Amino acid sequence: MKILVALKQVPDTETKVKVAADGKSLDPTDVKWITSPYDEYALEEAIRLKESAQAEVTVISLGDEKAKDVLRNALALGADNAILLKGESGADAFAAASALAAYAKDKGFDLILAGNKGMGGDNGAVGSMLAELLGWAQAYVVVKLERSGSAFKAEREIEGGAEVVEGNLPAVVTAQKGLNEPRYASLKGIMAAKKKTIEEVEAAGQPAASGWSSLALPPTRPEGRKLEGDAATQARTLLALLKDEAKVL
Repeated sequence: MKILVALKQVPDTETKVKVAADGKSLDPTDVKWITSPYDEYALEEAIRLKESAQAEVTVISLGDEKAKDVLRNALALGADNAILLKGESGADAFAAASALAAYAKDKGFDLILAGNKGMGGDNGAVGSMLAELLGWAQAYVVVKLERSGSAFKAEREIEGGAEVVEGNLPAVVTAQKGLNEPRYASLKGIMAAKKKTIEEVEAAGQPAASGWSSLALPPTRPEGRKLEGDAATQARTLLALLKDEAKVL
């Protein structure tokens, strides 16, 4: 069984980002880059399938040289092969899906796993677009995945219950939090990953169909106001402020 895991490099969720001078991108200065958290669930599921079904796991990331850190970490966790798909990491969903489809086509993969969305831009369309471009079955926002021969069964949470999707491989599955508990890399795995080769491939596929026109941080929140007096006075003051200043009453 051959599995491809799509990984995206994103800013650490605790990083205080700044808008670049062009007003349409992030300033990369002092930004810590990590694997998109939802992609970690996809990678862990692939490694578990490898351990239980003798699968071969290949990881791929669309981006530039710095994306190799994400790939190297995946190798340390247990992936067998790594591909740097050299292209625009900030490409829109269609361009990213098209580049992944162009690479994966005719490579003999049985399953493609990815996070249900990429943190930062919250883009959750790549997996579905990729399945459509390849003409494969798909299951998205999955919290449980089972495979039996050439068939799969995926469970996804819906309001008030669960939905079960069944289909045949090849398929694209996107992972949701709860699918598993991602592991940490061992020292042995980290050292072994340093010796592995990351293959570089020029991205193909279709150009982006959309782009950022502008990017801005949220406005700074005004300082809070302390209300004086006893409880009754504070309540009257708060009511007046909500009515006259905030105009929510």
